[in-house]
Amino acid sequence: MRLYHHPLSFNARRAVVCALQLGVTVELVPVDLPGGAQREPDFLRLNPNHRVPVLEDGPFVLWESHAIMQYLAETTPGQRLYPSGLRERADVNRWLFWSAYHLSPAVRDLYWERVIKGMLGRGPADPQVIARAEEQVGELSGVLERQLLEREWICGPALTLADLALAAPFGVWDAAQLPIARGSQLGKWFDRMRALEAWRRTEAS
Repeated sequence: MRLYHHPLSFNARRAVVCALQLGVTVELVPVDLPGGAQREPDFLRLNPNHRVPVLEDGPFVLWESHAIMQYLAETTPGQRLYPSGLRERADVNRWLFWSAYHLSPAVRDLYWERVIKGMLGRGPADPQVIARAEEQVGELSGVLERQLLEREWICGPALTLADLALAAPFGVWDAAQLPIARGSQLGKWFDRMRALEAWRRTEAS
């Protein structure tokens, strides 16, 4: 299998961390996003949305990071990140969707305005976008804070895909200046995530 990624993409990072945590052997293929490689015809044949990550498993090509995580888990015998019980899996799926539709877009806006925009020479940060995104991140982090009050991991006592999916945006915590206290329950959970070998192996140099 080949996994196309970029180290500064937290969407790609969640897929890479998932593969490492599962012990799946994948060939990591870097995509030069600043250089525009994601818009070249060869890459667009893999993903017409010109985004990373993309998983290539023989003739099967899959994009969308959360779908890639599910596929990697489903194809790994004996895995424990994606529970088989109906309600347990529904709980994990709930947080995967929440990650994709709520948390990731809000964090992405702060990351774009405070980090990526300057790197690409796209002008100054937009204070209105920052204010709106900070409000959203603050509200969403409160949801996670309450979820983690009486549990070690998002869906209970065991690490799941939900933790890997949600941790990826928080990887830009300092760079994007996320408005969240480090001493919170959320901060403690993120410290547990950062201690995982799979996470440490994906730290951008």
